[in-house]
Amino acid sequence: MSHEEYMKLAIELASKGAGHVSPNPLVGAVIVKNNEIIGRGYHAKYGDLHAERAALGNCEKDPAGGTMYVTLEPCSHYGKQPPCVSAIIEAGISTLYIGSDDPNPKVSGRGIAMLREAGIRVITHFLKEECDELNGIFFHYIKTNKPYVTLKYAMSLDGKTATYTGSSQWITGSTARAHVHKLRNDYTAIMVGSETVLSDNPMLDCRLPQGGVDPIRIVCDSRLRIPLNSNLVKTAGSISTIIATCSDNGEKIAQLQDAGCQVLKLSSRGEHIDLSQLIAELGKMSIDSLLVEGGGTLNWALMEAGLVNSIKCYLGAKVIGGSLSKSPIAGLGFETVDYGPKLEIKKVELFQDDVLIEAEVHEKRSV
Repeated sequence: MSHEEYMKLAIELASKGAGHVSPNPLVGAVIVKNNEIIGRGYHAKYGDLHAERAALGNCEKDPAGGTMYVTLEPCSHYGKQPPCVSAIIEAGISTLYIGSDDPNPKVSGRGIAMLREAGIRVITHFLKEECDELNGIFFHYIKTNKPYVTLKYAMSLDGKTATYTGSSQWITGSTARAHVHKLRNDYTAIMVGSETVLSDNPMLDCRLPQGGVDPIRIVCDSRLRIPLNSNLVKTAGSISTIIATCSDNGEKIAQLQDAGCQVLKLSSRGEHIDLSQLIAELGKMSIDSLLVEGGGTLNWALMEAGLVNSIKCYLGAKVIGGSLSKSPIAGLGFETVDYGPKLEIKKVELFQDDVLIEAEVHEKRSV
């Protein structure tokens, strides 16, 4: 195997931690000696062993003199786990290939300097682009202390999310819908508006065949219209549920809290929640990623406020038509085409007859 193949294996290992390590990064490590893989590991759960220590602990042979491939710069400070730099030095690793720099100011550059001072040959930025892509959410959160916000929606080939009667099941096929549950596993939180709760009564849980992790469920509900007998409220005792509101209805707030919901009281902007304040508050709660599965009104409000970081659009092989049919992003819209945000298509993936288009929002402009 080549150096590139060893690092790609480390990336593959790192991805296994998705949904389990937040707000920590995804990290994988592979140890090679005499052209043989003798150890491999990844950060499997928040608070558990880091990838480097896991790989060293799984070594079938003495790692002294071996080469380690790790997707992210090793930590050099004490957190929930001791620093990995010390373990690498003590194990006698002779060469280290590192993919991404760690943006955390507690770590950035220090680990590399310590390793080199110990006589270890360090190669940085190895398959950096692939390793950076693995931890886009982590990098964003560390730099901004706010969650990475992704709009996710399914629409027909003519850009409709529902018919004029509100019918939307199903625009995409079962394979694409199953992929959505992988997203729910990977994101820390999921958010909808009150209209979605009233019309669809969703569960917003993760239903992967092998289990998965339910995201924290968030409802933007300015007027506290969410029914107490909704699926979200009825299951709030077992799945973390946050109701974000600017309402002063103390009785309804108490009822929701009694049902197990956390009520987040926010300022208003016009008749609605101040979404910028909401995103900032979620960041303070260690929520590093947010998947938005709301309707056009919420999607537009987030886009208008410049709070969207990426879009995942599922295109179903259907045509709906109709001037009264619903669109994924409603509201007034941007005044001109040029005034909308600049998007970069990052990935296009086929799910039988459906297509997933992933785009990053690079310039977030408001109306």
